[in-house]
Amino acid sequence: MERDVRLLPKAHLHLHFTGSMRPTTLLELADKYGVRLPEALTGGEPPKLRATDERGWFRFQRLYDIARSCLRSPEDIQRLVRETAQEDVADGSGWLEIQVDPTSYAPLLGGLIPAIEIILDAVDSASRDTGLDMRVVIAANRMKHPLDARTLARLAVRYADRGVVGFGLSNDERRGMARDFDRAFAIAREGGLLAAPHGGELSGPSSVRDCLDDLDASRIGHGVRAAEDPRLLRRLAESGVTCEVCPASNVALGVYEKPADVPLRTLFDAGVPMALGADDPLLFGSRLAAQYDLVRRHHGFTDEELAELARQSVRGSAAPVDVREKLMSGIDGWLAG
Repeated sequence: MERDVRLLPKAHLHLHFTGSMRPTTLLELADKYGVRLPEALTGGEPPKLRATDERGWFRFQRLYDIARSCLRSPEDIQRLVRETAQEDVADGSGWLEIQVDPTSYAPLLGGLIPAIEIILDAVDSASRDTGLDMRVVIAANRMKHPLDARTLARLAVRYADRGVVGFGLSNDERRGMARDFDRAFAIAREGGLLAAPHGGELSGPSSVRDCLDDLDASRIGHGVRAAEDPRLLRRLAESGVTCEVCPASNVALGVYEKPADVPLRTLFDAGVPMALGADDPLLFGSRLAAQYDLVRRHHGFTDEELAELARQSVRGSAAPVDVREKLMSGIDGWLAG
């Protein structure tokens, strides 16, 4: 009998804030605020997306922005984070690093600093209530000016003692240059934060190399396109840089046609550390445990290999030693059971 992947302890390192929302919660908040949702967000099924061209990415971003507009109060933020933690616990997550660009929420929450503090308070409260260890990765938007990223990096460092563990760079990686954000990432690294920019999803291997060369990334958000460059695979494996691979979203956004096409086996066999992530369950329709099930169903990963993926997610995390040891022991127990 196959072991239940929901019972496999794991770390979740790639989950976006609004994208973690339950679809039912979005419907209730939209009704509360009188927000008219497009049919793509009300049909009960994940919207049909394909972001490999500009129009497709614009549509994806528009849906995300509409969903985000329904988060208007501290209570809404608290609800989202609490429910996200509950979903992660049900999927076997013992450590969650949720990624957020607080500038997107600041206009409705009283400003940038109040937005950060409301988010961090919600994370702290949800962690206590659910028992899930949660932390925050503050992410800059590469569509905005690099000076904005520097401001966010300084704030991320300022709140490191409140649960911020990393600094990211999100949005369409085909826009702008990674090196434009090098100073922001230097500020974050000097402040002790993990550098975790997006790369290697909508753009090819070169975007991964840019994240390594220009931003000194310790993790890569996605990174799956590194499979197209054997030399880059060796570099990632030798340096131990973890790729936060999100197979369901890769297919949903049209990067690959079907689950079996995502080159997970190529990355794994090359020794590249991976941490499976759900990315934006609200739009892509599947959460963390479903990523492990996808790897099992479509790529033939054995339970021993799934356990190794879970270990890699823990190793790539910012979790403290005691949490790592607990999760590693639980993974061994899952295999033994």
